[in-house]
Amino acid sequence: MKIIKIDKKTWADGLERLKNQYRVYGPVKEDQGFHTYQPLQDGQQPDLNCLNTRLSPKAIVHPQSHPMFEYSLDEKQADHHIMKPVEAGEISRAVVGVRPCDAKAFQLVKLNFDTPEYKDPYWLNAYAATTFVGLACNDPCSTCFCTTSGCGPFHEEELDILLIDMGEEYAANILTEKGAHLAGAAGWNAVEEEMGMDGRLADQKQAAEAKIRSFVKTDRLREVETTALYEAPFWEEIAFSCINCGTCTYACPTCWCFDIQDETHGQSGKRMRNWDSCMYPLFTLHGSGHNPRSTKIHRVRQRFMHKLKYFVDKYDAGIQCVGCGRCVRLCPVNIDIRKVCGLMNSYDTSACVCPTP
Repeated sequence: MKIIKIDKKTWADGLERLKNQYRVYGPVKEDQGFHTYQPLQDGQQPDLNCLNTRLSPKAIVHPQSHPMFEYSLDEKQADHHIMKPVEAGEISRAVVGVRPCDAKAFQLVKLNFDTPEYKDPYWLNAYAATTFVGLACNDPCSTCFCTTSGCGPFHEEELDILLIDMGEEYAANILTEKGAHLAGAAGWNAVEEEMGMDGRLADQKQAAEAKIRSFVKTDRLREVETTALYEAPFWEEIAFSCINCGTCTYACPTCWCFDIQDETHGQSGKRMRNWDSCMYPLFTLHGSGHNPRSTKIHRVRQRFMHKLKYFVDKYDAGIQCVGCGRCVRLCPVNIDIRKVCGLMNSYDTSACVCPTP
């Protein structure tokens, strides 16, 4: 690891140089006041003062709608009714200002798209073409619980560079070869390392972690018996207020579900991969007409059991949550994953009671 300093006076010039080699993304404030990750136009800078974006940067690697194949139904054409792959044309991309929790999420999502049995070329090619420039959280949101979900405000996993705001300058931890290449393209690699920087960063990291006031307990999730937890009495109360809007799944950086549909216009068609949500009533509808999760209690339970139990049991890699707090902030009916995690973690299967977390 190499630590370099970036003077904020030269920061903008470095980002402009990056645009010669990368499509640069960063948080941009929209008219409604929310921030989203968008491609930066010439002269446009990312707004690094936002605490967190409304949606995570997962869509840069896993787009909400992605064309896979195209075809023609016009029998006058020689190649009619033949599926032709849509060339993705992956270009080098740099995502600037990624929060450590959002970067960590890619590590969890990768477990689904990169398996010994199947490697998803769409996700993996886009991921390989992307360089992640993170921004440490000096002032975490009040709903963040990253330190107890396998992450933290200065977490480095899946980042190529981690920026730390030091006031008049950024300290940049160069973590990978991709990060070193990007720093060179921006002209940042010529800045000398400051002696004693490690100690200053350690103090800043400790101060940021001390500001986290929201926590979850996960120590018993693996040992709680799955069937008993599935039949726990608290699911009906949790699901009661849910309106199946899907906000939690779209906002979550670790949700990966998608559907594949054909979209036609006249005699032209495309096969699309679109985000889907386990909160939707049609998500598990079979061709036979049977729906194994026909009620919202089934769907709400599935969401939390997957993230906090099935994932834990299958991968032994912690929970499928990075503690970003988006679902807590955005749920219109105030369903709180921290409370649900507490109920699941403290559930006493022997006494069949549900203690207060």
